[in-house]
Amino acid sequence: MKITEIECHILVIPGVREDATSSSQDDIVVVVHTDEGITGIGETDTGPWVAKAAIESPGGHSMDMCMKELLIGQDPFDTSALWEKMYTFTCMTGRRGAVISAMGAIDMALWDIKGKALGLPCYKLLGGAHHDHIVPYASLQPYGDTVDEYGASLVEWAKRAKQMGYRAGKMECTLDGPYRHAGLKGTDEQATEIVRACREAVGPDFAMMVDVQYRWFDAYSCLRTVNNWADLDIFFLETPLQVDNLEGYAILAREAPMRIAIGEWQNTRFEFKELMDAGVQVVQPDVGRVGGLTEAMRVCHMAQDRGRLVVPHCWKTGIGIAASAHMAAAIPNCPFIEFLPAEMCDSELRRELVNDPLTIENGVIKLPDRPGLGIELNQEAIEKYSVE
Repeated sequence: MKITEIECHILVIPGVREDATSSSQDDIVVVVHTDEGITGIGETDTGPWVAKAAIESPGGHSMDMCMKELLIGQDPFDTSALWEKMYTFTCMTGRRGAVISAMGAIDMALWDIKGKALGLPCYKLLGGAHHDHIVPYASLQPYGDTVDEYGASLVEWAKRAKQMGYRAGKMECTLDGPYRHAGLKGTDEQATEIVRACREAVGPDFAMMVDVQYRWFDAYSCLRTVNNWADLDIFFLETPLQVDNLEGYAILAREAPMRIAIGEWQNTRFEFKELMDAGVQVVQPDVGRVGGLTEAMRVCHMAQDRGRLVVPHCWKTGIGIAASAHMAAAIPNCPFIEFLPAEMCDSELRRELVNDPLTIENGVIKLPDRPGLGIELNQEAIEKYSVE
């Protein structure tokens, strides 16, 4: 089998809000074709125009080659070898960032091809299932023009998630962080009030995470607040500091009263090693951004070796969600994946892009059983939201 073509589709929903902290408003869908008529699909959570350029731009240097040209004629089963080839021969422009994310969309599609060709779901090819189901958590992003409205909205979302059968949820308490709800500012004391109200709303038998979206500049400012959350049984605190503040994360990993989680923006195992060496207890690889299933599994195994948990980031569409589910099934150290059903999504792409997406039933997701990623593109959605 040989790769014959790589298509890139840029999709954008109408009425995009640049002030919204939601990357599900646009997407790049990568379709890899083969000479045997089997196609694979992938996506990545980065700027779609940048990712498309990373895949299609002509090369001008032996370490700055065209990714698409590197892959035409290659065997899609050679996932690890092709990953290294793309990484090495785009290193001058890439090595991190959008180029690795673009590689992730391609790699995801290659695993989809392998599974379809063999008639097996991807998790079987990744080593087999460690669990007979996957536990989702709901990422809850509230709305409101004031702190009181924002807090009340988050509490209502938390109650709704529990009523829907969720056993876990992440409270997006993003007051005054650099990626906060536009124009909304709040104090640390107000954040504490909101987090306490959420715990009261969901009760003690609910795994509650809190995402503050890089709220604090330094570790000790963070500790002054989160030490007051010690009695709230927070499963993890996500992204309290800027991503490159490794010294600060080391302090929090030692001293905070809950696990520290980070990794949504990291590319490659090398960056995740830095976080784990700093002591971070929960790593959050996004399958697309980290270079696809090939590199994501390397990160998962590194975490397993170090006794760390993996809770993948996934805020795109059913393509990335499916890839995350296969990864989660194939490792023993993934207690949850990020997942929202269609009725809780405000993005048309998340609701419409794939046919037969994963669904939650009795608080869990059954393992995918169809070949490859187990999903199909909705071609009507591709045509409807394409900007090309």
